[in-house]
Amino acid sequence: PPATPARPDQTRIDAAAAALRSGRPTVILATGPALRSTQLERLDRIAARTGARLMAQQANGRMQRGAGRVAVDRVPYVIDQAVRTFAETEQVILVGAKAPVGFFAYPGKPGSMLPEGCRVLDLYVAGEDPVAAIAALFDAVGAGEAPPARLALRHSPEMPSGRLTPEAIAIALARHMPADAIICDESVSSGRDFFRSTYGAEPHDFLQLTGGAIGIGLPLAAGAALACPDRKVIVLQADGSGMYTVQALWTHAREKLDVVTIIFSNRRYQILLGELNNVGAGTPGENASRMLNLDDPAVDWVKLAAGMGVEAARAETADGFADLLASACRRKGPFLIEAMI
Repeated sequence: PPATPARPDQTRIDAAAAALRSGRPTVILATGPALRSTQLERLDRIAARTGARLMAQQANGRMQRGAGRVAVDRVPYVIDQAVRTFAETEQVILVGAKAPVGFFAYPGKPGSMLPEGCRVLDLYVAGEDPVAAIAALFDAVGAGEAPPARLALRHSPEMPSGRLTPEAIAIALARHMPADAIICDESVSSGRDFFRSTYGAEPHDFLQLTGGAIGIGLPLAAGAALACPDRKVIVLQADGSGMYTVQALWTHAREKLDVVTIIFSNRRYQILLGELNNVGAGTPGENASRMLNLDDPAVDWVKLAAGMGVEAARAETADGFADLLASACRRKGPFLIEAMI
């Protein structure tokens, strides 16, 4: 049986409460169970009571998002954006999270995203009860006197027309994903702005890649659909990383899983092209480009899906994608949309 979590250390609770009451610019950085709706509401009231900013770390196994839940931003992946985000921060309270650092060692850029001298405190450590720790901090700062948590309202952004873009895909999801959907995200570079358009989407669980490997999206969706057969699963899948585990589509078909797969088809490993530039390698030459492109020959995801037993269609415009997504969300069973971005 799982071990009973230990009570949180009161010394850490008191230190975090004192830091929050100090008036210094403070970020509460959360992950894990702290990103479930009940705990997010408590953390939002703590932030409101003390003037702190509440954020999630960049990569999280599971978040509860959407209308009726606290809208939380993640630490940006791009290091320049992250450094700007924390530029005025003097204290960070880690709620199960890790202090933010760059994904790679970038020439001429800091490894830590926090300003020099920023104080970092852990609210709890591994083995301690995170729910009890948040409750103790809530009481310690008098957050019960704060207004109710600030919850996102249901909102459907206006659907653009014309060329299909990652932003148009996110807006279509905000308009058409059903309530209690499970979003499995391995869109990598193409989906970094997904949150901006979906704060007011139907309430959903957001599962994502949490490490540096690629290929988790399609099997993650299979696991989610097997665990929750009564909920629609939508997987946001970059085409390059999807090639590592394309066989998961056969599992979607074999098990008749209720999964909508959206392939972000830019026909290249865009994340690697971007990182080559970030580490100072410059524009790749012909041979390097051929290792990172998927256009000679072009990968045809509609045919790949059909070969695995999954019905599929291709979308090249925002309107066409929205129509396919709406139809796929109304039906049961696996369906794949190759989104030509």
